[in-house]
Amino acid sequence: MAESLLFNPHTYDPQGFDAETRRLLRATVDWFEARGKRRLIEDYRTRAWLADFLAFSAKEGLFATFLTPAAEAGGNPDKRWDTARIAALNEIFGFYGLDYWYAWQVTVLGLGPVWQSDNAAARSRAAELLDQGEVFAFGLSEKSHGADIYNTDMLLTPDGDGGFRATGSKYYIGNGNAAGLVSVFGRRTDVEGPDGYVFFAADSRHDAYHLVKNVVDSSKYVSEFRLEDYPVTAADVLHTGKAAFDAALNTVNVGKFNLCTASIGICEHAMYEAVTHASNRILYGRPVTAFPHVRRELTDAYVRLVGMKLFSDRAVDYFRTAGPDDRRYLLFNPMTKMKVTTEGEKVIDLMWDVIAAKGFEKDNYFAQAAIEIRGLPKLEGTVHVNLALILKFMGNHLLAPAPYEPVPTRLDAADDDFLFRQGPARGLGDIRFHDWRPAFDAYASLPNVARLREQADALCEFVTTAAPDKEQSRDLDLLLAVGQLFALVVHGQLILEQAKLTGLDEDVLDELFAVLVRDFSAHAVELHGKDSATEQQQDWALSAIRRPSVDEARSARVWERVAALSGTYEMAP
Repeated sequence: MAESLLFNPHTYDPQGFDAETRRLLRATVDWFEARGKRRLIEDYRTRAWLADFLAFSAKEGLFATFLTPAAEAGGNPDKRWDTARIAALNEIFGFYGLDYWYAWQVTVLGLGPVWQSDNAAARSRAAELLDQGEVFAFGLSEKSHGADIYNTDMLLTPDGDGGFRATGSKYYIGNGNAAGLVSVFGRRTDVEGPDGYVFFAADSRHDAYHLVKNVVDSSKYVSEFRLEDYPVTAADVLHTGKAAFDAALNTVNVGKFNLCTASIGICEHAMYEAVTHASNRILYGRPVTAFPHVRRELTDAYVRLVGMKLFSDRAVDYFRTAGPDDRRYLLFNPMTKMKVTTEGEKVIDLMWDVIAAKGFEKDNYFAQAAIEIRGLPKLEGTVHVNLALILKFMGNHLLAPAPYEPVPTRLDAADDDFLFRQGPARGLGDIRFHDWRPAFDAYASLPNVARLREQADALCEFVTTAAPDKEQSRDLDLLLAVGQLFALVVHGQLILEQAKLTGLDEDVLDELFAVLVRDFSAHAVELHGKDSATEQQQDWALSAIRRPSVDEARSARVWERVAALSGTYEMAP
């Protein structure tokens, strides 16, 4: 019963997918298991490049099958861009090591501008490279100003023959050492303003492409590269002008979603190790798991992890149902990036407090999990950037619901082609959402769901009576505290929707919401203490604090689910 909510390689059988998807997912798991834990950890420790993994992917056609949209599939019915199975593969990669996920993730980003392009030759070339087992890279960031694409120093000078010569550096570019195609963002020297932006395709093997170094000490090759008088022909140009700018943002919209399920995979593997160790560790004549604080920490970690999975699975459905008239995914996307990945940090920290020194040992997966989990909240936009984005949706989401047909679970073998025709990256404040209240109403009988609902209603009151004024709206520190409160409402909503669709055990759900009630109260206290909080806002913050409903019998039943994880999975040596 307990392990059914977590990914377990011994029992994994993704029944909801088509036959070829199931085969490839299972083959990926089997490849890692056959390599074994010793090799996995040794490659991580020695920063080995992922050549054998990429050879496996090429042989199986893994990247080509999962990352080629149907329009470029040449009639192959198994090739499509399917967010549900992409999420499943993210989880597997995270489970075995973020280095493997990273090579895949930056390939996703590198493909984004290509699949959005009207350049048919470039799209065909990308499909061929995928079939050949090549990886891709996304040349956006620069050393001086990160991903501030308004100020790119990658300069394209017209060559007089209808093309350009590109010169400039890029920094933090994954796969920059090996990519068959690098999507590079730059600007023309002869055109001012947004009309001068250009996205173009470069080849890391070209003589004018100079690999400088790997900027991190890792198997991930996060490169610095420089183009020196690189020839860019019309056939290499993917986007120009405002469309290039939109392609950059829309690519991140597609790619940042992958971080949540990678975080889930990391936490799942670490949890098997942590619970097994704690259950077999004897202190003062008793198992570590006999101590109440240990049970509480491991139970909190478990329910937080279940919440991460529920939210992310439900967000997939909104991605796959998105269209020009339904852009709700643009809220749920930064939520997965910001909220799920920071929940992952909390999960690892809770378990690490229990296993203590064991978490440093070099023959455990946990040691790398504790390091790698930190990176995910910081990729594809910081927590602060994504919180600020989430705030743009708060008024409409809380106070102005619109009618939508219910969104079903989306595991069907469909091509999510809208993700490559998202259109201009603007108008976020106009996006409407379905009413969040029915998801809470469906579980009103659960005391902690009811208490978070009280807090959510209080937040609506805050927005209408005590919202930051014009001057406070420039205080990002205060706004981010408000954003954390709003994020908890959205987090709870999608968790409840997915719980209803999957029939989640109500003990687990109410135990999870006890944690979320505590979180809301903690963020309310944080808001109360902000320098610029008004007296009215301070009073509101204190009034929004709630104590979770305590039920020792419920907590004991959930603990039994956690304890049952002990010994259920150990990676083959």
